[in-house]
Order: sequence, then structure tokens, then C-alpha cells
Amino acid sequence: MQATQNIISLADLKTGESATINNLKAGRNINARLSTLGFTPGVLIFMTHNYGHGPIVVTVRDTRIALGRGEAQMIFVNRERE
Repeated sequence: MQATQNIISLADLKTGESATINNLKAGRNINARLSTLGFTPGVLIFMTHNYGHGPIVVTVRDTRIALGRGEAQMIFVNRERE
């Protein structure tokens, strides 16, 4: 059960934190777009900028990508613990 406690939406990840993508809960078109950008389960993601409002910037597969907050709320991640 401890593993499910670490699952949060990407929008809730703070600047400087890392996580592993768990799953995508969006429509078929959005899932296809996100998968094309590299957002697939098991991939490590790093939150570059998240100011709590507006778009966020993440690093996925050595590429910085800006996402709308609505898109980020459909991506669920396992927060990395140190």
C-alpha cells in the first residue's frame, strides 16, 4: 500500500523533484500526443518549473517540454523518495 501513497498527478510535483511515470488518464488523442512526446509508463521525469499556476516545464528523456496544467493533471507519477 505504501507505493500507492506516492502516486500523484504531475501537476502536484514540485520544482526540482523527480518521479517515474505511472500512467496516463486522458482521452485517446491526448494519450497518443503525450506518448509521442515521451510520456510513457516507467520513464523518469524531472520537474524543471512548477510555480503552482500556469504551464509547467518538465524534462523527459533529456528534452524540456512545456505542458498545460490540465494536461499535467492527467499524468500520474510515482514520486521519487531519497
